[in-house]
Formats: sequence, structure tokens, C-alpha cells
Amino acid sequence: MRAIAFDHFGGPEVLGIQDLPDPEVGPDYVLVEVTAAGVNPVDTKVRQGALAGAFPTAFPCIPGWDVSGTVVSAGPAADSFAEGDQVVGYVRKDSIGAGTSAELVACHLRHLAPVPAGVDLVAAAGLPLVGLTAMQALAKLDLQAGETLLVLNASGGVGTIAVQLAAARGVTVLGVNSARNDAYVRELGAEATIDYSAGSLPDQLRRHRPDGVDAVVDFVGGDGLAAAPQLLRSGAEGRFCSIVDPGVLEQGGRYAFVRPDSAQLTELVGMVGDGRLRLEVEDVMPMERAGEAHERVESHRTRGKIVLTV
Repeated sequence: MRAIAFDHFGGPEVLGIQDLPDPEVGPDYVLVEVTAAGVNPVDTKVRQGALAGAFPTAFPCIPGWDVSGTVVSAGPAADSFAEGDQVVGYVRKDSIGAGTSAELVACHLRHLAPVPAGVDLVAAAGLPLVGLTAMQALAKLDLQAGETLLVLNASGGVGTIAVQLAAARGVTVLGVNSARNDAYVRELGAEATIDYSAGSLPDQLRRHRPDGVDAVVDFVGGDGLAAAPQLLRSGAEGRFCSIVDPGVLEQGGRYAFVRPDSAQLTELVGMVGDGRLRLEVEDVMPMERAGEAHERVESHRTRGKIVLTV
């Protein structure tokens, strides 16, 4: 099969097309013919070697954890799917190397969800990591209707999903993002937005919520996360969660590291299918342009997802 792969850690230039053996399929795995693979910031970190201390890495290494495509074969215990089924998956395994930027991917049942009729397979490839991350981070905060939530990096891939999921539960959402994305984040369900470049975040928040908010979810790290305890109302101490920095635990907050979850992914793609969840794809590129896609993601200037077609 053809795949995007690299033989050593480095910049986007290490990525290239390679001919590699087809994946082996275990008893409870299916083989997916890939339609598209989403590109996420974590994929660039994998390429740089930043995750080498957390996950064993095998070379040649195929990056990518998001995928959509069609089942072409199934192991004897993989009775949830059959040949011809269209699926979407968050294919994070216990080691790095057999990623999704390839013509074929072997996926465990826990990685996959069926794609409903009417959901575009290419767009669906941008959903798994951001959707599951947002859902699992919000679950850490146990939000209730009527509460207020501050979303740090509300216009990013994960943030845009979190804004929608929280607003759909009756939570009042305030987004922190650039001024150019103000209207966009409001369209997604935020009551108001705060321009992160316009001054002190605690000072700006007090203009909207003088007493603070019920919870904060962080998708960017840095100064916003450091200020999180100051943004909470009295009685909400510790009710902030980050996906970026495990050091949030030392601040007394909560940390979320996304896990594959077939049931949650099924719910998310169903919400896309019936129009309750908006998924924005900024650009679709052939996998031969994977290096360019990585550069775009590393610029932190994309508003929607970048997806590679195979």
C-alpha cells in the first residue's frame, strides 16, 4: 500500500510517500480502505518526536489517528462491522507507527463508529479526535444547564466542538479567541467572546461576569491556563480542565487525555448527521501534500480541520 511515512523525526520535509506492506488484521480488527485522514496538532508532535517518551515508535512511521473509509475485511471476532460498511475512527493505538495516513488501516472495534447516510466521508475524517476530546474534557467538569463555561481557544478545532456541545446542554458559553473569529464563535452558540489579545483575561472576563464563571475548559495552555483559578466564581474552585498541560493537576484542576470510545464517537457522528453538530473543514488536500498540511496546522492559523484524501 501507499502511505505517508517518515524514517526519522524532524520537520515537515521528512514526510514522503512510501510503499509499505498492507496491515495485518487481528481477530477483533477490521481493515479499512481509507477515504480521508484528518490532520491534528498531535500528528505534528509525533513527527517531531515529542511523544517518543510516552509511546513506543516504530519506523517507518505513518502519522495520523483520524480516519474515515470503507471496511474491506473483518477479523472473525469483529462482528460489529461487515465488508462495505462506511466507518469513521479515532485510531490511537498503544504504539506509534501504524497511523491513518495510508491507503489501508487496521482498526480495532473500539476505534470505530458507523457513518450514517448523508454524512460526507471526507468531512467525517476531521471529527474523531476533536469531537472525542471536547466531549471527554467537558465530562470532567460535570456541567449543568444554566451554568457558565469559559472556553479557552474557542475557535480552534476542539474548541468549536466544545462550544456547540456545551451550548446544546443549556450551558451559557463565553469564548476566548481572536477578534476575527468573534462572529463565527457566536454562530456556534457562544453568548459572548473575549479577544485574547486585548488585555488581561481576568479583567476582560469581569466585564461579562463580575463574579466569575462556573467552569473553565482549556484548549491552548499558556497564560490562559495559568489564570484559570482567577476566572472561577467563589465556590467553583478546582473546576477547570486542560487537555494541553498535565501541570493543571498541580494547580488543583483536572486533566483530560482523549481515549478511543466507540459509543461516544457514534453519538458525535450521529449529531453531525442530523445537523446538531457543525464540523468545519478548512481545506481538503491530497496525501502527497502532507508536508504542507503539517505546516498549515503548525501555523495555528487554521479555523477548521485540514483533511488529507487518499
